[in-house]
Amino acid sequence: MSEYPVSRRAFVGGAASVPVTATPSLQSVSATRSGPIRIVTMYPFEAQEAAKIRAAASKTKVDLILCKDRDEFRKNLREAEVVYGALRGADLDYAQKVRWVQAGGAGVENMDKRFRESPIVLTNFARTFAPGISETGIGLLLCLTRGISKYYMPQFYKRQMKPVGTPKSDHHTELKGRTMGVVGMGGIGSAISRRAYYGFDMRIVGTDAKPMPAPEYVAELRDPGWFEEMVPQVDVLVAAAPHTPETERMFNEKIFRSMKKTAYFLGLSRGMLFDDIALVRALKEGWIAGAGLDVFPVEPPPSSHPIYDCPNVVMTAHTSGWSPDRQVRLIDLFAENVRRYASGLPLINVVDKQKGY
Repeated sequence: MSEYPVSRRAFVGGAASVPVTATPSLQSVSATRSGPIRIVTMYPFEAQEAAKIRAAASKTKVDLILCKDRDEFRKNLREAEVVYGALRGADLDYAQKVRWVQAGGAGVENMDKRFRESPIVLTNFARTFAPGISETGIGLLLCLTRGISKYYMPQFYKRQMKPVGTPKSDHHTELKGRTMGVVGMGGIGSAISRRAYYGFDMRIVGTDAKPMPAPEYVAELRDPGWFEEMVPQVDVLVAAAPHTPETERMFNEKIFRSMKKTAYFLGLSRGMLFDDIALVRALKEGWIAGAGLDVFPVEPPPSSHPIYDCPNVVMTAHTSGWSPDRQVRLIDLFAENVRRYASGLPLINVVDKQKGY
């Protein structure tokens, strides 16, 4: 099995990885096991994906049990050590031997309260979706700055094509030399920051709740207390933080009003981070130049939502993390964690269940 690439952030802050022997629910598992590792899931892994997971621990047999429904899942849960997917609070009555849950996504904001309080270790797929999401983010931004979505796609649909503005007008703007402010320097934030810095010569600043050194492509990285001071300085503001009680609707009327009128907002991680009605006002009344959104508070937005009336917004349907390559990374990461679990090594992407990321 190929080595799964792990970023520096995976081992910064204390919650991204944890030794198996450092957690009571995982303590001495590899040393005392006499049988196979039993993994249960309701996720329909394809045959080659299941084979890679089963082969991950070369010296330990892995039983990967694919369940068709909740009843079959709970029946097999009684003897399981590992769960792939969600574990509901009611499932815990059947999960006496479960020590580790691999969430099927990156966000864990919908975690069951009873599971949150349990000693079971939770890992997620943070950073697995970041390449596609960051590429989409750059694509959305270019559609806005180069006038593609506002000026040229409407013409194209009418089978027309005429230049808009003049060579000197601001109908088309450049990213080179502009400042991007990133809220959340995790997988998504780091990936779009690298692309903006190395690909478009942008200056990158940002905030993150975890103390960490600023990467070489980030000019300034501070704690979340700097957020409101940072916003008026940037030309592109990126929402890349996880959804937690602290981040919910943090991009609100006050924030949008404090942005430059020439600035753009990118919503890439979770829709609940921003106030959609305040954003609509910002777009319609010219507080900001435009917005690129892959996420929204209610998905999909109802057809009556005023966001559809904003010509200076470009959207995708929370699909920016999708791709065949993403799926390969997802399986590789889980297989690598199975190997680590069997060997008593630190797991990748361990979630701080109380903080929610």
